[in-house]
Amino acid sequence: MRKLLMIFCFLLLGGMSAYAQSNPTKTITDASIQGDAHFYTDTTYVLQGFVFVEDGETLTIDPGTVIKGSPGQGANASALIVARGGKISAQGTPTKPIIFTALADNVDDLTDMSPDARGLWGGVIILGKGKLATSTTTDHIEGIPETEPRGEFGGDNDDDDSGVLRFVSIRYGGTALSPGNEINGLTLGGVGSKTTIEYVEMYNTADDGIEIFGGKPQIRYMISAFNTDDAFDYDEGFRGKGQFWFAVMPSTQGLGNRAGEHDGGNNPVTAEPHSNPMIYNATYIGGGQNSGNTENDLALLFRDNAAGKYYNSIFTDFANNAIQVEDLSSGADSRQRLEQGELVLQHNIWYGFGAGSDWNTMATQDFVQTYMKDANNDNRVVDPMLGGISRTRDGGLNPIPAINSPAFQGAATPPNDGFFSQTGYIGAFGTYNWAADWSYISQLGILSTSGAGSGIPEAIDKDINNNPDKIYLSQNYPNPFNPTTQISYNLPSTRNVTLKIYDIMGREVATLVKGRQAAGEHTVSFDAAKLASGIYFYRLQTGSSSMTRKMILLK
Repeated sequence: MRKLLMIFCFLLLGGMSAYAQSNPTKTITDASIQGDAHFYTDTTYVLQGFVFVEDGETLTIDPGTVIKGSPGQGANASALIVARGGKISAQGTPTKPIIFTALADNVDDLTDMSPDARGLWGGVIILGKGKLATSTTTDHIEGIPETEPRGEFGGDNDDDDSGVLRFVSIRYGGTALSPGNEINGLTLGGVGSKTTIEYVEMYNTADDGIEIFGGKPQIRYMISAFNTDDAFDYDEGFRGKGQFWFAVMPSTQGLGNRAGEHDGGNNPVTAEPHSNPMIYNATYIGGGQNSGNTENDLALLFRDNAAGKYYNSIFTDFANNAIQVEDLSSGADSRQRLEQGELVLQHNIWYGFGAGSDWNTMATQDFVQTYMKDANNDNRVVDPMLGGISRTRDGGLNPIPAINSPAFQGAATPPNDGFFSQTGYIGAFGTYNWAADWSYISQLGILSTSGAGSGIPEAIDKDINNNPDKIYLSQNYPNPFNPTTQISYNLPSTRNVTLKIYDIMGREVATLVKGRQAAGEHTVSFDAAKLASGIYFYRLQTGSSSMTRKMILLK
């Protein structure tokens, strides 16, 4: 029965209609993109080798589009690379995320890929003109042969704009160019602050989930799950911002490394500007306190003169220690950054480390112990009371804290600068699950859907709705509801529309709209007075397009 329900929910979420395996395929080589290019939902695109979006070109990818990478190592590796001066417009939606995956992945079949599948293609690389902490103004991105000039990144424009990456799932990447030189799930090199990167998932990469080299990208609502190396890695002077970063590490012995591996300058490490990002609301879950996976040795590592600031974050369930800060006998190091106030760890929760349950055992360095014990920094060793930690398809991974969790106390107020959301809680999740439904870990049944359905931030909602080419179905309000709720949808032009309600078994319980509707926003009321409490789905159908959302009736 559980499998049938999962299949039904996947169908309702538009999985079969949006990602039909019967779509025609189109092979894309580097020569395929000459000038601006467009990838459409009704075609599956297969990358063959390195495909570059060059200076002055823009690649637009429609919601629900599937892009697959061909297998191959070394010179035969496949990847999508947005070169300096190029742009990507990959704007998925909560119901139609854009998928980058391996050629072997049948996206309609949630059982066809092994949980151990990794490194089956390259990944996504975005290069910009932001400043780097290197001895030269520019550098060459890892994973691309140094003989390829389009692999260069960096410059003097921290406000550079490489486009948009929104509601995107990147799966099974990390193929090796050479031993020890793999491509990450998502690589950012010198990316500027005007680039939009949010709601992006990196799953089962054979290297880092994401690695950020320099620049000032502003990145939020990120998922890094079960990657072989680090979850979030930064280097070469990354000075951007981050909020709502979620990592879960693999428990298998020898897989995964640090949740956060943070380096400063590169050749030399004293190069300016050294790494110093500001990060609020991260939740990093290790491979398991009792897993014995000593590869997951640290939650955070700072080295090579790296700084960085973590506020309002949760670090839990790691096999070994919590944190290590580089401490050299001479020269610039990360300890100096800590003592000078550039490396900051405040208002965070730490819990469940194999090395011990207090700062004398969780941190091996005396100066780190002193810092973490300082009450002014408010680093608490306390159970965050997450809904559940699991790494299998049992729906047990629930990063939402219980209502009486200490995560809802003691949070610092983020800067009111137009980027940071003004949260009052600690961790990547408050009371709603922004990772549910659109993410692969949700579709696979790993991530619980508890707390889903509370909508997406208003700014994202407006951005999608204000696009005249998009149909959009809003989250009902209120939700949960009893017994009435409002459902709104937006049409770019006049068309035939049906809006129906289904129960958890897939049975139709109501038809709210059926017929021709004018362009614009429409709102209808649903009265569930005669229905029992439970989970229901509402589906908007117009022509060949459909969107589905979940709502909860709670009497």
